[in-house]
Amino acid sequence: MSDPTSLQIVASKALGGAEYWFQRFSLALAAQGAPTEIAIRRDGELNQLDFETLPVHRLPFRTTWDPWSRHAVTALLNRTRPDIVQTYMGRATRLTQVSRASHTIHLARLGGYYALAPYRHAHGWIGNTRALCDWMIANGLPAERVYHIYNFADAPRSVTPEQVAAVRMRHAIPADAWVLVTLGRFVTFKGHTHLLAALAQLPQTIAGRPLRLIMLGDGPLGAALRQQAIASNQAPRIIWAGWQTDPAAYLQLADLVVFPSLNGEPFGNVMLDAWTWNKPLLTTQFLGAREVARHGEDAWCVPCADATALARGMQTLLTDSRLLHDLAVAGHERVSRDFSRETIVRQYLDLYRQLTGA
Repeated sequence: MSDPTSLQIVASKALGGAEYWFQRFSLALAAQGAPTEIAIRRDGELNQLDFETLPVHRLPFRTTWDPWSRHAVTALLNRTRPDIVQTYMGRATRLTQVSRASHTIHLARLGGYYALAPYRHAHGWIGNTRALCDWMIANGLPAERVYHIYNFADAPRSVTPEQVAAVRMRHAIPADAWVLVTLGRFVTFKGHTHLLAALAQLPQTIAGRPLRLIMLGDGPLGAALRQQAIASNQAPRIIWAGWQTDPAAYLQLADLVVFPSLNGEPFGNVMLDAWTWNKPLLTTQFLGAREVARHGEDAWCVPCADATALARGMQTLLTDSRLLHDLAVAGHERVSRDFSRETIVRQYLDLYRQLTGA
């Protein structure tokens, strides 16, 4: 019996965690043999990403209420007639209106605590944490049509010592430096201001080694964060690496992955990235981390928005090599067991089959 066909739709203009997840998930579906097509914004940054051999439909997605954009989505649905159309975030979801006569089932995938008005017309809703699903139900979505499926982590890509050395040389990172890596869009709920404040509380060296913090990302707070680094005299210790479509060499270089998000962060793929790369994780106790991370077992967890706690966490970990090792090993075992691509994609396909009767 063949898998249900799906059309995955996102209307974003800029790249961020949700957009990279969209790419990875769509490719993972196709890799499992599930018939998959995608629709993205014609002038958006997702056009920079590699979708391999997936059929890509480029639509206008100009505004939420643009009739031409809605017509383009409707025409695409009529032409492709997928069993499942899965939309991401408000614009794509609002513009996707499945007719009553259609056999297509509309699933809206939420990766955050968004206003629910643009999502209520969907046939079902997928949340990537249990807390998010509980919140959707508490806000009026029918429990029997709310589905919980976590994100997955990709297996680490092979990185040669020469590639890692090239990154170290490019950024003039001393050979004996502790390398701290953080990943994420420069927006308020990612907590970067608290991370930079924590860095300013740390001594110049820990266990005789200098520190370098690699900031992988960009976004509207970029200029303010750079100014904060200068004002706090931390600029020499910070490397602004920008967005990296493939951060593999940076993760391989890391001694510690730091994830300082606030409660606006619903899940946090960075946790899975750290565990996948067998790296120790220091995370704040935002909603997703409270559900997934286990303090002292597979992560070191500190309160949100607390620069002093972040600084103490970094110092604790960087002065205890055994703890660093044990956290990394336990995290790697955890992601392999609970968050593998095969496990999560199978859960999606099981849901698709259940809903379509395939």
